[in-house]
Amino acid sequence: MDKEERRKEEERRREEERREKGERRKKGDKRDKEQRRKESQRRTKISRRNKEKNTEKNSLINEIEILKRNFEDTTKKLIKDIVRQDKIMLRSDQRQRKDYDELQLKLEEIKLLSKEIEDTQVEVIFTMGAIGESRSKETGFHVKRVAEYSKLFALYYGLPLKEAEMLKQASPMHDIGKVAIPDMILNKPGRFTDEERVIMDTHAQIGYDMLRHSNRILLKTASTVAYEHHEKYNGKGYPQGLKGEEIHIYGRITALADVFDALGSDRVYKKAWEDERIFKLFREERGEHFDPKLIDIFFENLDEFLTIRSTFKDMLD
Repeated sequence: MDKEERRKEEERRREEERREKGERRKKGDKRDKEQRRKESQRRTKISRRNKEKNTEKNSLINEIEILKRNFEDTTKKLIKDIVRQDKIMLRSDQRQRKDYDELQLKLEEIKLLSKEIEDTQVEVIFTMGAIGESRSKETGFHVKRVAEYSKLFALYYGLPLKEAEMLKQASPMHDIGKVAIPDMILNKPGRFTDEERVIMDTHAQIGYDMLRHSNRILLKTASTVAYEHHEKYNGKGYPQGLKGEEIHIYGRITALADVFDALGSDRVYKKAWEDERIFKLFREERGEHFDPKLIDIFFENLDEFLTIRSTFKDMLD
């Protein structure tokens, strides 16, 4: 290759290098321009966010300022009202104290009257129960013992004290229906005929009918006791033939309390049973005549039941 050709080749090579550099420069300029554009957008977004934050912050500050003013206004109004109320109370304090004292006296009178009514109601119920028992030649101590047994059973069964006390007060009425049973049947010394037994068994329904219309909780409790204390746990009792826990707990408790006292007492038709004979029967009738849980309670706390019996012994003529 001669000199001229080499020169031309060299110029062509340098021209290509200049063209490549120019293209790289253009690309670099384009890239730089794009970066500047993105940077500008980023700064614009940041600026916008900052403005929004500042606006939000200013709005929050304004709200706080408004709340502060409202709070101050409300506080001033309340203080003013309190001061005014204090002045009114000071002026009327003597009159109000007098009215308050009179009201307290009236409330105390109402409480005393209510207590007297409750006590009278309990006394009347106990007396009515004792009258029912006296017609069948039994003493008032029978209903007293049944009442005490019933409360003890109720407490150990888990009933609240108030409910146990209510059952104690109501249980003396368990045989109130006997007032409608003729003396010739009620005090018969021997066994009943089938016809006499039917008549005697009506005392549970009669007692219930006597009491069930009352709205007083004590008499409603007494009506349940009168109605269900001859039901049996196995469903073979009367008057409804209820079974197990279909029988109200008041009826289940009074049934056991009544039978325990009746078996251990002299009656016109029998002599009192010895304790071991009673205990043997109770074990046999667990889950049959009597609620098994109540039988367990009886034997687990036997000393307490025997103490009640000895405390309220029948008075001998």
